[in-house]
Amino acid sequence: MPDKYLNFAALASAEPAGSFSISLRSTGNPVVIAAPHGGGIELGTSEIALAIAGDDLSYYLFEGKKARAQGNGDLHITSTNFDEPQCLALLRAANMVLTVHGEDSKTEVVFLGGLHTEMLNSIRTMLVSHGFIVREHSVPNLQGHHPRNICNIGRSGAGVQLELSHGLRRTFFKSLTRTGRKISTPRLLQFTNLIRYVLLQNSI
Repeated sequence: MPDKYLNFAALASAEPAGSFSISLRSTGNPVVIAAPHGGGIELGTSEIALAIAGDDLSYYLFEGKKARAQGNGDLHITSTNFDEPQCLALLRAANMVLTVHGEDSKTEVVFLGGLHTEMLNSIRTMLVSHGFIVREHSVPNLQGHHPRNICNIGRSGAGVQLELSHGLRRTFFKSLTRTGRKISTPRLLQFTNLIRYVLLQNSI
């Protein structure tokens, strides 16, 4: 389905107060982790992004806060159109941007995208060596190749997009409900530690 809103200005002018939230941290580190469809939009992506960011990496979260799942879906702005000003400012100042998204497949898959070939290869090698299934998505719009995709708007013009299947995200938490996402599993720590290791080894 097409997005309800073509850009952030249209969304912000139409949605009531409290329907979404924006949070960010700028640490001065050259790596930024972003979840532009967090909260109730793509479940678990906020929590995964924060776990990757840890105590030292910068992050940006745009989170749906509506009570009903369908209402949160209305807050989805595709990554090539996502133009919330605080997000753009933070990501454009970064050397490396990694974005975290949710994908609907029931199998446990990491779909890697973005234009940073070297980083993609390093992440793929690391994840596969630890038992994760890694693929490129068959849908071009989910491959992160567009230069306007927010994963690619950092200083290098090339970043990384993680499209994490529904089946994989379920293994990271007790459940994907709002309450269940507060209880993570050891697999989330394993996954995020692997991503962090590759980012820090290749970006700093």
